[in-house]
Amino acid sequence: MSLELRHLRSFVAIEETGSLARAAERLHLTQSALSHQIKVLEYYYDTPLFLRSTKPLKLTPAGHKLLSLARVVLPRVEQTETALKRVAQGKSGRLHIAIECHACFEWLLPVLDHYREAWPDVEVDIRLGVSFDPLPALQSGTVDLVISSDPVSRSDLVFEPLFDYQALLVLARNHPLTEKDYVEASDLVDQTLITYPVERKRLDVFTRLLQPAGIEPAAIRQAELTAIILQLVAGQRGVAVLPDWVVREPVRQRRLSVRALGRSGMFGTLYAAVRHADRQAAYMESFIKLACTVPAVT
Repeated sequence: MSLELRHLRSFVAIEETGSLARAAERLHLTQSALSHQIKVLEYYYDTPLFLRSTKPLKLTPAGHKLLSLARVVLPRVEQTETALKRVAQGKSGRLHIAIECHACFEWLLPVLDHYREAWPDVEVDIRLGVSFDPLPALQSGTVDLVISSDPVSRSDLVFEPLFDYQALLVLARNHPLTEKDYVEASDLVDQTLITYPVERKRLDVFTRLLQPAGIEPAAIRQAELTAIILQLVAGQRGVAVLPDWVVREPVRQRRLSVRALGRSGMFGTLYAAVRHADRQAAYMESFIKLACTVPAVT
C-alpha cells in the first residue's frame, strides 16, 4: 500500500469537521468506507491516527504528522492541477523565442509589451539565434518559436508569414550613392559594408545581391547593435543594409538616406516558425496574430 492524495484529503476533512460522518459527507463517501480507509492506514503504519474516544474526533501525534503533510502537499497539487488545466486550455504556457535577425529586436520588443499585458501567465523569454541553430532548437523543444526570414520545409514545423518588408541600403545623407535612384551589387565594390556579426548565409545582402554577382565589398565591419550601425553610417564609416522598419524614423528625421537594392528592390517576408503540435494553442495563436497586426514600422 502507498499513501495517496485521497488519504491526505480524508485527514483534512476529518480534522476540519470533527467527525467521520460529516467528513464522509464532504468527501462523498459512506462513513463505513471512510472508516475502513483510516483503519487500513493505521494497520499499515502500525499506529493509531485518531483518538476515537473524544468528540469531536482528535488526531494522535502520528495523525498530526499526516495532517501536516496534507497541508503542504494538497495546495501544491491543486495549484499544479489548475496550471495544467490552463495549459491544456491554451490559457498559459511557455513562449521562448529565438530570433535569427538582430534587426527584429526593433520590432519585437513593442510586440512583446502588448503580448505580456494580454497573456501574463505565459512565460516569455528571448534568445538570439547566433550562438546556436534555432530550427533544431525549435524541433527539440529548447525554444518554442523562431522569428526568421528563411522558411524551410520541415514536416514537424509550420512557418506562419507575419509581414513583408523591403531591405534598403542605408547611407549618410551626403554619400555619393544618394545620387542614384537605386544601387546595384557593383556599387558596393569600393564600400565598407557594416553588418551584424552573423554568418553571410543569414544576410540577404550577400545571398541575394553580392554573391550572385560575384562582388565582394572593399571591407566588412560588424556591430552588434542597430543603433551603433546607424551611428556608423551617419558618421560616414560605411553603408549598411537594413529592413525598412528600422530606418523609417531616421530617414523621416533626415538623419540618413536609403536606396533600393536593384531596379526592382529587394523584398522579403518575416515568418514565425512553430511546432505543428503547438500551433493551435491559444497563447501561440494570439502571439502570431499580434505580430501580424502590430505594424513593424511604428
